[in-house]
Amino acid sequence: MELREFFSEDSIKLDLAGKAKDDVLKELIGLFNLPEKSEGILFKMLKRRENLGSTGIGRGIAIPHCRSLVVNRLRVAFGRKAPPIDFKAIDDKPVSYFFLIVAPPLEVSNQYLPVLGKIAQLCRESDVPERLRAIETPAQFLELLSEKQV
Repeated sequence: MELREFFSEDSIKLDLAGKAKDDVLKELIGLFNLPEKSEGILFKMLKRRENLGSTGIGRGIAIPHCRSLVVNRLRVAFGRKAPPIDFKAIDDKPVSYFFLIVAPPLEVSNQYLPVLGKIAQLCRESDVPERLRAIETPAQFLELLSEKQV
C-alpha cells in the first residue's frame, strides 16, 4: 500500500482560501463532493476531534482526521494555505499544509490507521515541508508521494 493510491488530483487544492481553522476544514471537506448535510456532519466530527487536541503536528503541517458514516470508504485530501493560519499546532507555529483523512467507522480493509501513519511518516522527512511549498500542480504533489514511496 502506498499513499499515492489514495489521492486523486481532484482531492488536492494548492490555494486554500480560508482565513481560519474552520474555513480551511470546510474547504477540505468540500473536496470530497459530499451532499451538504453530510458535509455539515463531517465538519462537526472534525471539530469534535480538534477539540480533543489539535491535529497540527508541527513544521507547518496538520492531519485532521476522523471516522464518520458520511463516507463509505477511506477518503483523503490535501490542501495548501498561504499565508499559513493558526491551527493550535503542537509547536505553536502556523500551518500551511493539511492532510484530511476520513474513514467509515467499520472498514473491511482497515486502512485508516496505516494511512494516517504513512502521512505522519512522510511529514517527518526533513525536506517535505519545503517540497510541499514548491509544488505547483496536483500532479507534482502525486509525483512527490510516488517518489517518497510511503
